[in-house]
Amino acid sequence: MTAGILPLNSAMSDFELATLASQGNRTAFKLLYQSHHQRIYALSLRLCGHKTMAEEITQECFILVWQKLPQFRGESQFSTWLHSICVNQALSSMRKQQSFWARFIPLENETEPMSSDESYSGLDKLIFKLPQRARIVFVLCAIEGYQHDEIADLLGIAVGTSKTQYHRAKQLLQEML
Repeated sequence: MTAGILPLNSAMSDFELATLASQGNRTAFKLLYQSHHQRIYALSLRLCGHKTMAEEITQECFILVWQKLPQFRGESQFSTWLHSICVNQALSSMRKQQSFWARFIPLENETEPMSSDESYSGLDKLIFKLPQRARIVFVLCAIEGYQHDEIADLLGIAVGTSKTQYHRAKQLLQEML
């Protein structure tokens, strides 16, 4: 083995893999993808509530990550940086693909209802039934740990609106239980 060249393996840190991937190493990027794609897909699915759209968001997210890898400086955990890209990509994709009214009214005739998906149960099934805005705020606040001011900035809404949507989501979830 040549000095300074390490064999790629899944035991390498995300920072090491991201550094190699930013230099064009596709194997390093593949290892990053394999390590993180399920969490990114789960987050995308919780945010948008649709399998097909979550798959597209996940794919778009990793394309964007590949393009932005040279910007990753390691000032935060790679997973934190990736998570931020995913949330922004999911919100952007949802804005582009849905009509104004779909943001406020849940789709009753959804062609692929998540509640019938066998791989999701309990709270996740109920979250998928929430209206989009309430679901997004609930997922970002209760599951992902964002503060209401951060959510307000991401969604372009008032902090009070974020709190109201969060309260609405909690009420709807309690009623469903």
